[in-house]
Amino acid sequence: MLKTGILGAGHLGNIHLQCLGELKEHFDVAGFYDTDGEVSKAVAAKTGVRAFDSYAALLDAVNVVDIVTPTTTHFELASEAIRRGRHVFIEKPLTQTPEEAATLIALAQKHGVVAQVGHVERFNPAMLAVRHIPMNPMFVEAHRLAMFNPRGTDVPVVLDLMIHDIDIVLSLVKSEVKSISASGVPVVSDTPDIANARVEFENGCVANFTASRISMKQMRKVRLFQKDAYISLDFLKKESQILRMYGEENKPAGGEYMELETPAGPKFITMEMPEAAEVNAIKMELQALAESIENGGPVAVSLEEGYRALKVAYDVMREIEERMK
Repeated sequence: MLKTGILGAGHLGNIHLQCLGELKEHFDVAGFYDTDGEVSKAVAAKTGVRAFDSYAALLDAVNVVDIVTPTTTHFELASEAIRRGRHVFIEKPLTQTPEEAATLIALAQKHGVVAQVGHVERFNPAMLAVRHIPMNPMFVEAHRLAMFNPRGTDVPVVLDLMIHDIDIVLSLVKSEVKSISASGVPVVSDTPDIANARVEFENGCVANFTASRISMKQMRKVRLFQKDAYISLDFLKKESQILRMYGEENKPAGGEYMELETPAGPKFITMEMPEAAEVNAIKMELQALAESIENGGPVAVSLEEGYRALKVAYDVMREIEERMK
């Protein structure tokens, strides 16, 4: 049983608190700490979970720390927890800067702790439903649009929204980034509220990312094009769609398909909508952390992966800043 504490009792922290409480086979929740005393009192009264007076006191009482605080505090809290030998879960983005993330990686290796980053879309049913598909995308379109919400405007839209899709694409494209171009516009806040980026990889893959927090509609889609296949992931509806193309020599023996005449001869297209099991993605990622600690296996999203996503996000923001000068 993992003695666990939560740092941060805001909106997301409350969700984590509930999920950890439901994972009783793995976690024993010792309590939480929040800098807002009134929030702490309210959450403690509502949940019956102990509110600690300081994060140092909480660290003394646990061996696993779930960090769900503003990004600006991630590095200080995580580095202290790691130095004390505590396993950590850190919400995305991993830290405020790539340099801080690199330091955490070195600290975790030095102290031998398990550390996982909260890129929750890895556990979205749409993503889980296509894990069995061999992925080699050569063109990607990612759109993440949200209606305006003051919560989250303390960070640029690239770190708030786009980084989700950056992480997904980096996990699927097995190649290094070659070049990045980007543009963005601040509309209702001091940092860009809408942004677009084009990322080219060494293997020739091109990924276009669009993120907006001032849209009139919600959208969270990633479309992947690869040789003989098109894969659509709708993270909002939690649905996946797979279109495959076959030649005469390897067309499906059974099932339904559409025949298409081409200059190279007939092609056969099949469509699959794999069943997406309804899951609690946050609960699932926390369970994955527990299993990594208990069994010694690899974590679902490593600090290195969190660093890579953050590094690309910062390169995107740097390109945007250059264009805005």
